[in-house]
Amino acid sequence: AKRSAERRAEFQKRAASVNPMVDPERGDPRAELTQEQLAAVNKQSMRLAKKLDGWSRAAIGRRLGEAVVGGKDLMSAVVGVFEKLQTAPGTVVPIGKLEDVNRKEVSIEGQVETLWDPSYPSIAQVGLIADDSGQTRVTIWEKSNAPWIEEGEQVRIHGAARNWYEGRVSLAVTGWSTIMFPERGRWWE
Repeated sequence: AKRSAERRAEFQKRAASVNPMVDPERGDPRAELTQEQLAAVNKQSMRLAKKLDGWSRAAIGRRLGEAVVGGKDLMSAVVGVFEKLQTAPGTVVPIGKLEDVNRKEVSIEGQVETLWDPSYPSIAQVGLIADDSGQTRVTIWEKSNAPWIEEGEQVRIHGAARNWYEGRVSLAVTGWSTIMFPERGRWWE
């Protein structure tokens, strides 16, 4: 374990020669900002934290600080950090941003707009799911053993496989995917 830690530290130091932001001995980049810049970064990180679920103000502030120290103006940094965190792994991606995501599995949340009869027996369900930013085709494979979805229902799908169908991004629910129903079974409402 000790050798592993030494190798990791050595690698991080080598990586820092290419990108100073990853230097393990470097402190928080916000410490390098002027008081005025820091106040603006803190204000923007508070604003972004309200829009980005799962990200703390501190994490957002650190990323904004890195961008500003790296030479970006604050507004460019805010837009860049927002777009990067909005589509980060593990977060629910707006459906309209699925084309911009560069990984195979994504999580989305939206309303089931339309379902139609599948064209193959290996497909359990197929339809459109939409949110405020757009809509996408979703195919639920029979072997996924996923629960049935209904038109008009709000669903959250974690680990959907991102594909392309007729030139547009689409999603497939596989055995590794999870479908959740945020509004199902809310007897108290």
